[in-house]
Amino acid sequence: MAIVGYIATDLGFVVHPLGQGLTSATAHDALVEKGVMGNALVWIGAFEIVSWLAIAEMLQGSGREAGDFGLGKGFLKGKSEAQIEKLKYQEIKNGRLAMMAFGGAVTQSVLYDCGFPYTG
Repeated sequence: MAIVGYIATDLGFVVHPLGQGLTSATAHDALVEKGVMGNALVWIGAFEIVSWLAIAEMLQGSGREAGDFGLGKGFLKGKSEAQIEKLKYQEIKNGRLAMMAFGGAVTQSVLYDCGFPYTG
């Protein structure tokens, strides 16, 4: 999802009026300077506070696993424990690969000072 937002900004999608004409690479610093990013910090912080309830339940022995938000459980029906463990492992590897790819896209956009497709 991060890369979709990053590319959308470079293609001209603007969420806040003060972000008009900014690239993904320049938007962060400009919007922090104008005080816009404070709002994002408050809303993300509120979400994190609410999500702490699930973490607290997990730590008290509710049986909930880390990262389990109850989505997609239907895909696991009929699968063995070994298959489920393999899917969990693949999901972790996929997430790590996605983070590396996003980092690469950001690095290229900053290094070459260009927008999508970040080829310089």
